[in-house]
Amino acid sequence: MAGRWVRGSWVVGLALALAGCATTPNRGLDSRFNDASFAPPEEAIRTEDIFAASPAMQRYLETEIAAELVTKGKQKGLFDAMYERGELTLEYDSTMTRNAAQAFEARSGNCLSLVILTAAFARELDLAVHFQLVFLDESWTRNNGLEVLNEHVNVTLGGPRRPGVRAGELEGKGLTIDFVPADELAKRRTRVISEQTLVSMYMNNRATELLAERQLDRAYWWARAAIVNQPNYLPAHNTLGVVYKQHGDLDDALSVFDAILAAEPDNFISMSNKMLVLRSMGRRADAAVVEARLKQIRPVPPFHYFDLGVAAMRRDDFAEGKRMFTKAIHRDAFYDKFHFWLALAHYHLGELDEARRQLKIAQDTSTTRSDHALYTETLARLSSGQRVEMD
Repeated sequence: MAGRWVRGSWVVGLALALAGCATTPNRGLDSRFNDASFAPPEEAIRTEDIFAASPAMQRYLETEIAAELVTKGKQKGLFDAMYERGELTLEYDSTMTRNAAQAFEARSGNCLSLVILTAAFARELDLAVHFQLVFLDESWTRNNGLEVLNEHVNVTLGGPRRPGVRAGELEGKGLTIDFVPADELAKRRTRVISEQTLVSMYMNNRATELLAERQLDRAYWWARAAIVNQPNYLPAHNTLGVVYKQHGDLDDALSVFDAILAAEPDNFISMSNKMLVLRSMGRRADAAVVEARLKQIRPVPPFHYFDLGVAAMRRDDFAEGKRMFTKAIHRDAFYDKFHFWLALAHYHLGELDEARRQLKIAQDTSTTRSDHALYTETLARLSSGQRVEMD
């Protein structure tokens, strides 16, 4: 599966989650923790587990690529194994952000999993690495009611780690490993981020994924861990606020979003969440004030045209659905669900060639195995002349 690249995650309101790294203040926010409202954690959340090399990973270094590490050097030998020969290339899968051992075992994961796996191998080989946030075009996904704004990270392999060189700094030429093609990366701005930030991104991603599964207790502890690890990582505070909202702790949720907005007054993600909390509290007038400000900052919200398209399809207005889905794609050209629904509109309008083309795009840009299977099955049904349903 080719396609989108998953990064960090922020969450907006009714279930809008955003993954990413916003500009952060120099000190932590005053987000309150409310441990007593949630069941005790089911799992230990430890930073060291994220990069821990499994016995299978250690055997791989000691046997499968040992000769290359000697003949080419550790940096180039690992890079070739992961990137050039593709022996360690992960199948892109955004279902779950995996740690190093999980990604190696499954041979699949998102961009953050690829970065973590690379860093884990680099640690075993005593190589330096640095992590980068890559500024790609804005990209949104929706998962069980959560709207997620994605950001992208990659990793650059350096030479041997040396005393006196700060973490994240490389000596000599680095080799960058990424799902995104090199020619595309060359056009994009990047920003080096710390390992501490990357760890909080991982923890926040897990919190967001658990939120989408309605596992609020587990989501709480992962969001909390992300904040404890790096108190000024705003997306984790935002995720904590959404956990509180979905858990019914509206005062706590409002407090979190107010703290974020005190640091970033125009943060439209947390502003959207605040509006939704105020509505849930019955404070309609206050919510309307926030909504008016949101419309100034963000006149057309994410998924606006997509939702209009789905509504049109439900009332059998397939031409209007086609028009709305096309507008949605003009804002986000590589979101598989937009192409899938546009394919359905074409299908119901009798435009079968275009329906097949859009289904193929959806298939090629899907980010989970289940979605890929759905698009493959739908394309097969259409090609064989069987009826295709909307749901």
